[in-house]
Amino acid sequence: MTERERMDRGLVYLPTDENIQKEQQDCLELLYDYNHTRPHDTERRAELLRQMFAEIGENCYFEPPLYSNFGCRHVHVGNNVYGNFGVTFVDDADIFVGDCVMLAPHVVIATAGHPVLPALRERGMQFNRSVHIGRNVWIGAGAVVLPGVSVGENSVIGAGSIVTKDIPSNVVAAGNPCRVLREIGEKDKLYFFKNEQFDFSVGANGELIGYDKEERE
Repeated sequence: MTERERMDRGLVYLPTDENIQKEQQDCLELLYDYNHTRPHDTERRAELLRQMFAEIGENCYFEPPLYSNFGCRHVHVGNNVYGNFGVTFVDDADIFVGDCVMLAPHVVIATAGHPVLPALRERGMQFNRSVHIGRNVWIGAGAVVLPGVSVGENSVIGAGSIVTKDIPSNVVAAGNPCRVLREIGEKDKLYFFKNEQFDFSVGANGELIGYDKEERE
């Protein structure tokens, strides 16, 4: 069994394998190009994203610099996904990101781990576990999502959190280790920040009532 086959099967393997490193370096060439585009190079950035990612939907954007072990080769992204400056995908295994996800600055989503046994770490051995981020999740600045974790749809992960276990849907979670603080509910239809209220209403189907965007245009 090759080291790449061991990697794909989720076994402990040697990432220093020559073939793995060659593939990795080829992927990183595209990432390098992306991070050195100019702000007005929007078409070039969009084309590079399509080449880099395993899958990427419509209307997705990542602020450079973007970091990734495999140049996003193993990252699957839905539609309308936004990543702010310094997002890191440790994508030695697959990372799945649903539609309408927002990743704040310096979010880290990691799939790679190393055995605790010192003799194996001394050899540089590694294992990987996939990560799943559900639809419409917001992950705050500096949060870290660890290997094998899933975050359910609509949930919010607070800034600086270390997500070590699965987080369910429709909750606010934060801390180190990250834990559920509360469910998202009726209060969130009234307040957008602490005790500051919206100047419009949100309908049952998410429509904005009294929001005068059309008038301003």
